[in-house]
Amino acid sequence: MSTTELGVGLISVGWMGKLHSRSYDRVNYHYPELGLRPRLIIAADVLAEQRDFARDALGYEQVTGDWREVVAHPGVQAVSITAPNYLHREIASAVAAAGKHFWIEKPVGRTTDDAVAVADAAEAAGVRTAVGFNYRHAPSVAHARDLITTGQLGRITHVRGRFLNDYAAEPNGALSWRFQRDRAGLGVLGDLMTHAVDLLQYLLGPITDVSALTSIMIPERPLPGAGPSTHFAVIEGGPTAPVENEDYAAGLLRFAGGPVGTVEASRVTVGPRCQIGFEIYGTEGSVAWDFERMNELAVCLGRGGPDHGYRTVLAGPGHGEYARFQPGPAISMSYDDLKVVEAALFLKSIETGEQLAPSVAEALTASHVVATMARSAENGGWLPVPAAVPAGAGR
Repeated sequence: MSTTELGVGLISVGWMGKLHSRSYDRVNYHYPELGLRPRLIIAADVLAEQRDFARDALGYEQVTGDWREVVAHPGVQAVSITAPNYLHREIASAVAAAGKHFWIEKPVGRTTDDAVAVADAAEAAGVRTAVGFNYRHAPSVAHARDLITTGQLGRITHVRGRFLNDYAAEPNGALSWRFQRDRAGLGVLGDLMTHAVDLLQYLLGPITDVSALTSIMIPERPLPGAGPSTHFAVIEGGPTAPVENEDYAAGLLRFAGGPVGTVEASRVTVGPRCQIGFEIYGTEGSVAWDFERMNELAVCLGRGGPDHGYRTVLAGPGHGEYARFQPGPAISMSYDDLKVVEAALFLKSIETGEQLAPSVAEALTASHVVATMARSAENGGWLPVPAAVPAGAGR
């Protein structure tokens, strides 16, 4: 079949920008029926070494230190936005105004207002979007969703969700932008809880009411030295400054369809490394999944019998997009593969004009939940989650 080149621009060549780029390179191998073939046109980053990497290793034809040149480039039809949270609103709004589709990482800004602005800009421009909710795309999650939607678990009664991570467990980790409210907005609520909330809503539908608590467990961190520094940089001694947003958050949840449950997120756990997961219980069975064992789903069907209890179902063909990557069951897939699925959904959305990838409108619904959790943590009560107003409907 014939294919059409799609000019791609990248804004910010960090870990996630590199991963987006590799996903564009791989997508036509795993999805050969796609009518679009990404062409890496121009990448922007403020650091010269990142620009060099984009050109020499990733294969971008041009590089620049100004993201506006990516937006203005006549050969670019789609843009990957992997810049820090505090730049999301400005960049995404400019990309949409230029009539270009975009793939952006969550949480789509620092605040719900940022997410609303981006969703409105995309709607007004009529562009397709994708948001980095990659955990949705794990084959085991797809199998869990099938069991839920086909009624094999019965009526869903309750759920436990979580995202426990250790990226900030080192007390001497540098005070990067992630710990500053004016640059990151919320802390673990915006960063990790957004993923956990999206996954639960993807499986069970809208969260309608929440009651939450938050905690800052490492109250001060060392100031970074001269030059760029991430939260992975360990700094011994020297001046410190306060952490301005939460390290830990937990919430009680009510869902529109009747289930209730809990969810928690932490960036300072010692032990769990990247433990996003869920346990979902129904009247006829239950499922449990943990990203650290991404290719396994614990399944219990029925309420009795001599062999009652969980069995481990290994991911295989027939579960989500698994067959795109591996020919037989129990051959492990990876985090990077989930981003290839994400890239394919983005490109299919552009090709067909139908929004197939998780959109900025869906990111807005998750933003409403975590913002409501933040407000609940301040007053200690149950709060209703505002319904996400459709973009373009006026406010």
